[in-house]
Amino acid sequence: MSDSDSDIVIKERFQNPNCGDTVRLRLFSFNSSDKRNVFLIEKIEILRIEEATEENPSGEILIETINGSNIENPTTGEYYLDVELNQSDYSLGRYVDRWHIQFEDNETCTKNKVNNFFEIVPSMWFTSAGPNIYDFSFKFKPNKITQGSKRYLVIEINPITPRIESIEKYYGSIAITSLLKINIEKNCGNCPVDEKETIIEDEIVSFREQNLGYYLLDTEDLDEGIYNVWFRLEHGENIYVSEKNQLQIFS
Repeated sequence: MSDSDSDIVIKERFQNPNCGDTVRLRLFSFNSSDKRNVFLIEKIEILRIEEATEENPSGEILIETINGSNIENPTTGEYYLDVELNQSDYSLGRYVDRWHIQFEDNETCTKNKVNNFFEIVPSMWFTSAGPNIYDFSFKFKPNKITQGSKRYLVIEINPITPRIESIEKYYGSIAITSLLKINIEKNCGNCPVDEKETIIEDEIVSFREQNLGYYLLDTEDLDEGIYNVWFRLEHGENIYVSEKNQLQIFS
């Protein structure tokens, strides 16, 4: 399944997946400081973590095993698997996705098991006498990048609400689970709108972790100068658009 399958909502492992959701389980692989493909991913085991007992000291219960041929490898050193959390197999609780990996060819000593974790949480219900009226703040870093670099922009979303636990929790969940988009344009001062150079328009920030989003920006083909960067958070009938922030590309 690809990012282009826009009719299916896919959550990252740290986006509070619920029963019935599709969760994207990612793995990044590096050799020294470089992203590198591993030789082989044999399989992924997904296990639910229960209370340890004498009969089952690890507390792990195998839910399913996915063959490595079903794992996507969209770019060097990046892998993912989309898992449907159907209610016949999955329930609320903690899970481990165990990746069985051979890192190098002809070196069996490089076989290893890599554990990552996710949790299925209850759906967040909230009732109110009025609609969603509170706002969100957006910030990102870094705001200065050397021309030619490829860097992840780290986007942080925080709700602006009264200090009431139920409201803070609900809007915090919105920040985590809602669709996030990024826009970038070249800052040309007071030039007319039709002369502004759009670099990125409403592109989905697909890699999410709690209230953070990560967007890989390639500046190789960007000129030096100042760029306007702003974000769009979509939740139900509400659309939250941030102020325009500035990003500097320099040599």
